[in-house]
Amino acid sequence: MSDWLDAVKWDAHGLVPAIAQDAVSGEILMVAWMSREALEETARTLRGVYWSRSRNKLWRKGEESGHVQTVSEIRLDCDNDVVLLKIEQIGGIACHTGRRSCFFRKLDRNNQDDVQWVTTSPVLKNPEDIYRK
Repeated sequence: MSDWLDAVKWDAHGLVPAIAQDAVSGEILMVAWMSREALEETARTLRGVYWSRSRNKLWRKGEESGHVQTVSEIRLDCDNDVVLLKIEQIGGIACHTGRRSCFFRKLDRNNQDDVQWVTTSPVLKNPEDIYRK
């Protein structure tokens, strides 16, 4: 069963970027990294599993927050170096900041002298309430 994993072009650290996209709306919710083990487990369980570079271990999305990702489709790009997961985001929050998507800032170009990042999405749930230790 590992032949399909051999098709992926893993980087020097054995990782590949993974995009999580809402399967219904098409909205990009987050980008993370996957190891071979994370991608294999995701394919087997149909639950989003990633590699946490900061913790240096597998990260099963929702294991702390409850915001699990149910995977309906896994795709590989034309260069075999990016994975796309079409998912249902349980609980509606993908970002650790408590927002639906990690892409909540937009570059606002009012004029050449006033270019700045503007927050466009509200916090749906306080991260302190999500990640109680």
